[in-house]
Amino acid sequence: MRNEAVERVELIFRLFDANGSGQLDSGDFDLMAQRVVAAATGSAEADKQRIVRAFQKYWETLKAELDADRNGLVSLEEFSACTLSPERFDATVGEFAEALGALGDPDGDGLIERPVFAELMSAIGFRSENIHALFDAFGPSEADQIRVATWVEGIKDYYQPEKAGIAGDQLVSTSA
Repeated sequence: MRNEAVERVELIFRLFDANGSGQLDSGDFDLMAQRVVAAATGSAEADKQRIVRAFQKYWETLKAELDADRNGLVSLEEFSACTLSPERFDATVGEFAEALGALGDPDGDGLIERPVFAELMSAIGFRSENIHALFDAFGPSEADQIRVATWVEGIKDYYQPEKAGIAGDQLVSTSA
């Protein structure tokens, strides 16, 4: 497994552990969904509900696939198994990526402006400098926008253990 993939998974685990307990549980995903919805001030209610459902499905999939001891919690060790079998999570990650992309495009033009992107990524817990490095890695237009499809694919790439040198690696730089 590539070092980059391990770093990406460890970072996501830390961010998803929204209550800081050291393990993932359903409350972490509820809290994360609330934060992201609160940051999506210009988004439609349907898109907000879609991301809430995506976070719920994400948790349900993790629990079903990774909770080896069936205690209703997912440890970092258990969570790291997602890098070994990413195909088990492709549909869930895809649904999550599409929901987050839609949330970032409240006007439906297929483009995400930097401030909206930064608000959503900050709500997830990423550091500002890493957020802006990622946005820049996606190759924004002169109007400082990226395509929704670019972000969605970037999210999906983030969970692929064989990938290195991807835009998402900007999130795990030493300043993260």
